[in-house]
Amino acid sequence: MLEALESPYLVPSDGSFSVARQPSGKPKGTPSKKQLKARLASATERLSELQRALYAHDRYSVLLVFQAMDAAGKDSTIRAVLTGVNPAGCQVFSFKQPSKEELDHDFLWRTNRDLPERGRIGVFNRSYYEEVLVVRVHPEILQSQQLPTADEETIWQERLKSIRDHEEHLARNGTVVLKFWLNVSREEQRQRFLARLDDPEKNWKFAVSDCEERQFWDQYMVAYEDALNATSRSWAPWYAIPADSKPYMRLVVAELIVETLERLGLEYPSPDPNDRARFNQMRELLEKDKP
Repeated sequence: MLEALESPYLVPSDGSFSVARQPSGKPKGTPSKKQLKARLASATERLSELQRALYAHDRYSVLLVFQAMDAAGKDSTIRAVLTGVNPAGCQVFSFKQPSKEELDHDFLWRTNRDLPERGRIGVFNRSYYEEVLVVRVHPEILQSQQLPTADEETIWQERLKSIRDHEEHLARNGTVVLKFWLNVSREEQRQRFLARLDDPEKNWKFAVSDCEERQFWDQYMVAYEDALNATSRSWAPWYAIPADSKPYMRLVVAELIVETLERLGLEYPSPDPNDRARFNQMRELLEKDKP
C-alpha cells in the first residue's frame, strides 16, 4: 500500500495530533495571491495529465475525502482543484442527511455505493465521517438510526474502528485514499458568514442552521481531533490544511494530490504484440483509404 506523503500538515498516526496546535492561516513567506494561482494552474494541468494515465493504467482508483466546518471552502476547493480534469474521469458526491433507505443499512452503506471504480477519481464532499462528527455532537440523531444498540460510551470508538478497517480494505485493493480537513478558524468562519449576508448574490448560501452549529464549535473540535487521531494512517492519511487563505489552501491540496499520483508509477498500457504486428498493415489500409 502507498505510504503517506510527508507534509507539515500530515496528521501523524501516533495519536499526537492536536487541533489547538494546528495553524489555520498561511505560513510566513507564502507567495503572493497571483503566484499561488499560477502554481495552482500548473498543478491542475498536471492533475489532468495524471488522471488520463490513471484511467489508461486501470489499476488504481482515487478517493478524496473533504471534511470541514461550514464556510471552510470545500465546494470551491473541489471545483478549483479538479478544473480541467475530464468529467468522465471523476465523480463528486455530497452526503447530507441520510434517507430512510440509507438508515435501514449500516452507516458505511450509502458511501460504499459511490466509491470510484479503477481509473477514476472519486470525491466525497462530507462522507461517512459525519457519523463520528455531527452525530457525535448531536447524539440524539442516533435515535433515528434504528440501531440494535447505541451505547454512547463505546459507539464512537466502534465506528472509528469500522472506518479504519474500511479504509485499509480499500487501500489493499487499489484505492488511494487521501483525506483533507480544511481547518478554518472560528473568526474566519464568522467573517465569511457575514460576507454571505452582505452580498445578495451569496444569500442563498447562508442558512440559519449554520449559525446554530457555531454554538457547538468546541464539541466539533473534540470530535475532529479524536476522528483524525484514530483514522490517519499511512494508507489513508489525513492532512489538516490551513483554510483561512483559500488560494493557499487550494494549492496545498492540489499539490498533495499530484505528488501522490506521481508516486503510483502510472503507465499507458503497451499494445498487444499481435496488434502491434498488424499496425503497419492498418497504416497501409488507412493511407490508401483516402476520400
